[in-house]
Amino acid sequence: MPGSSQRKGAIRKKRGNPTAGSGGRVRQGLEGRGPTPKAVDRTKHPAHKRAKAKERAEERDTRRRTPRKDADATVEWVYGRNPVVEALRAGVPAAALHVAEGTERDARLREALLIAAQIGLPVLEVPRPELDRVTAGGAHQGVALQIPPYEYAHPDDLLDRAHNAHEVPLIVALDGVTDPRNLGAITRSAAAFGAHGVVVPERRAAQISASAWKTSAGAAARIPVARVTNLNRTLKSYKEAGLLVIGLDMGGAVELPALEAATEPIVLVVGSEGKGLARLVRENCDLIVSIPMTSATESLNAGIATGVALYEISRRRAV
Repeated sequence: MPGSSQRKGAIRKKRGNPTAGSGGRVRQGLEGRGPTPKAVDRTKHPAHKRAKAKERAEERDTRRRTPRKDADATVEWVYGRNPVVEALRAGVPAAALHVAEGTERDARLREALLIAAQIGLPVLEVPRPELDRVTAGGAHQGVALQIPPYEYAHPDDLLDRAHNAHEVPLIVALDGVTDPRNLGAITRSAAAFGAHGVVVPERRAAQISASAWKTSAGAAARIPVARVTNLNRTLKSYKEAGLLVIGLDMGGAVELPALEAATEPIVLVVGSEGKGLARLVRENCDLIVSIPMTSATESLNAGIATGVALYEISRRRAV
């Protein structure tokens, strides 16, 4: 009957073969998609959101426990009551004086606070654990001085310092001294016995760090320390300026008491703690001297040996 296909319940026949396949056109749609991802891997699933929130909380905790390296990288610390007082007396450029809460105020600490008040230096009272953190667990005795990185001098500045003072130049050069405590002790001896500066290599050698500041007891602020990229080139430059390059080594041919050149312009070169003077440095020396010792003692460390040598040179110059 015409129009019967429009009646309710009628089924309209489709043209073509109703049993024909797709000819491969929908093959990809029929392929399996693999196993269902875990709940934590599905971005819209609550389990995934809970896992992400946990990760963010753990990152925040890690940042709280970890020292802020970016902030601390440009900061040096002098800590311990004697080093802090010496640094303040010497006019070390400081940013703030940190005092641990509950620290007993002895004469040294009171002097540090007095100098800080006189120069307008901020004094911060901080928890002791915070002072432990910034000093890396060092023996700070409840007080630490925050200072900017050390400003090294140029090697020529050391000569200028001697000439401006109308004095015979005396410079200490270190060849591979890697212990910052030895560097601090040498700097202190150089300041005590009238040297005009210390020269350190830029690589494979100790630098003026918090440990060196502490050992020098503030002497690093009273005597310039120059940093050079090539020690041998610097020694040659000093030789051209008329200085005598003297190496200090236990195998030296001349004993220190017999050093007649003590009154001449001198660069005293001190070798590393273990290997002594390097071959090229030794070849650049005009003279190698040694410190006489009893057979029971094999050698002195770099800091003590330098102090002994500088004392003898200073004594000979004062005669």
